[in-house]
Amino acid sequence: MLITPLQLEKEPLELDEKLPELDYAPDVRQVKPLTVTGLAELLEEHRGPKEIVQDIRLRAKYSGDFEVLCARCLDPVPQHLEGEFDLLFRPGGVDGVAGEHAISEAETEIGYYEQSGLVLEDVVREQVLLSLPGRTLCSEDCKGLCPSCGQNLNQGSCDCADRTVDPRWNALADLASRMKS
Repeated sequence: MLITPLQLEKEPLELDEKLPELDYAPDVRQVKPLTVTGLAELLEEHRGPKEIVQDIRLRAKYSGDFEVLCARCLDPVPQHLEGEFDLLFRPGGVDGVAGEHAISEAETEIGYYEQSGLVLEDVVREQVLLSLPGRTLCSEDCKGLCPSCGQNLNQGSCDCADRTVDPRWNALADLASRMKS
């Protein structure tokens, strides 16, 4: 869904959308349509007698079901996500200043939209990815995959022979045994 400043000039736009499956990341899959409700409104920033910047403020809530791959065994783990956001978007290039310059903390909270408008799916995708935990496990005692053959060790052991240890590690093994005693 494209949100344009022209749509918002007369009145705010109420959002009540069910977004189909979006592409997030290789290890994240949306299971059902994502519900998004909220409000998009136009804020005019007067920068002088003739310069008006049209910012889009987007306040919304989202809710949906996902599958995230376990960080150890790669099995899908169901995740229900809910969140809300209040974001400000400005037309791209409006704040363009040649060269490097310092920005204020408030400016780090501003996003930018293209001349055609703001794509709701892009905003929601970013918010979902930010709300996911950094690492997902199917269980705390997940054994993961065998590094040699790739067998899921939660489903059974593998037939890989014990890997030979590089003799350069013997000094550390000796140190570890001395520290225990």
